[in-house]
Amino acid sequence: RWPGRTKTTFPGTPRAANPLPECAEGMAAPEEHDSPPEAPQPAVLEEETKTFKDLGVTDVLCEACDQLGWTKPTKIQIEAIPLALQGRDIIGLAETGSGKTGAFALPILNALLETPQRLFALVLTPTRELAFQISEQFEALGSSIGVQSAVIVGGIDSMSQSLALAKKPHVIIATPGRLIDHLENTKGFNLRALKYLVMDEADRILNMDFETEVDKILKVIPRDRKTFLFSATMTKKVQKLQRAALKNPVKCAVSSKYQTVEKLQQYYIFIPSKFKDTYLVYILNELAGNSFMIFCSTCNNTQRTALLLRNLGFTAIPLHGQMSQSKRLGSLNKFKAKARSILLATDVASRGLDIPHVDVVVNFDIPTHSKDYIHRVGRTARAGRSGKAITFVTQYDVELFQRIEHLIGKKLPVFPTQDDEVMMLTERVTEAQRFARMELREHGEKKKRVREDAGDDDDREGAMGVRNKVAGGKMKKRKGR
Repeated sequence: RWPGRTKTTFPGTPRAANPLPECAEGMAAPEEHDSPPEAPQPAVLEEETKTFKDLGVTDVLCEACDQLGWTKPTKIQIEAIPLALQGRDIIGLAETGSGKTGAFALPILNALLETPQRLFALVLTPTRELAFQISEQFEALGSSIGVQSAVIVGGIDSMSQSLALAKKPHVIIATPGRLIDHLENTKGFNLRALKYLVMDEADRILNMDFETEVDKILKVIPRDRKTFLFSATMTKKVQKLQRAALKNPVKCAVSSKYQTVEKLQQYYIFIPSKFKDTYLVYILNELAGNSFMIFCSTCNNTQRTALLLRNLGFTAIPLHGQMSQSKRLGSLNKFKAKARSILLATDVASRGLDIPHVDVVVNFDIPTHSKDYIHRVGRTARAGRSGKAITFVTQYDVELFQRIEHLIGKKLPVFPTQDDEVMMLTERVTEAQRFARMELREHGEKKKRVREDAGDDDDREGAMGVRNKVAGGKMKKRKGR
């Protein structure tokens, strides 16, 4: 929650008549404030500022925006771009799907045109998939001016990344861990000339997960730089903002409190936890023809549910942190290309991913952090389109669900279901659950075997069967048990 707002107001309350909320200026000395104090700015009429050119973006980038189909700037872009072009540090807060990437990419490319240099900007993101997506936007916007970007994330061969860094790209998009790895081990690579630092999904990056990595990165980049923090949800502790070393930042908030998009229809279903799978199958049948993102809390449950749905004839594909990076990108690309209609994912896919055709988001497992709910349901109803979000609430999730309702300031309606129709599916779903468990077990054993044999150099899958026979593999295994 940002300060300066009373505790009684919720995002459901009507907006002020002024279409642009205030921008917060200045940063106080470390008092008991939560974040930079807010100072209202003169109102700017949205009608007047209709084009990117009016915001101060150069002609060549305006043309690039036209080619991408960005006809007019979004609210966060109207707020943030002019201030960024003035050289201010920015904290950008806007609901998910509102064009935040453009709000930091355009000012950076604009500044790069004025003073061209290598290793100009660094964008930090919490997930690998988001890094690739941001890179695509930079490449698309900067294609006419020859901008080069490099994606530095885990799960990919670091030698090829070192070669990409040796070419000194203009923009680096990275996850914190792998970037530290290159800063420490890649000869000749440093960020001493960096001019811009962006943290996308900043609340997650400034969180405890990445604390040590971010501290290390801040130590090796210049203090004299511009810093942008962007997210749909933002932590409020001023120490975190100071640790990110912002100088006199401006807060551009275009959503009052934590909000979900107006065109998003949100529902919940209250069900006994043992029938979750059955209700999921019922909903997929009821809303057949749509494309779904289903969020589970663990990698194992994601894999299990994907196998379960496949056994029932759905085109489902999993995406989670235990998959190799090539498989993760493969899953995402199949879903984006509409070759699969159902993507089952952990929270690794909850932030920032822009897949335009997602019609329905299902929270199969309720998120433990209420803010994650906003990010998850933001995968649908993006850029002005409509969408549905359905949250499964079992007897164990009531308190978590109430927290979510409290955060978004809305009481969600129940999604209508025909219980007798649901129960008719029980038998088939139970059968599919059994098959899914068997497949998971087999998969786990196969993985274990591969790990045991990973010490040998020869081709794993090809040689495995032969080696077991020669070395009496089955006998060994029995002893091990």
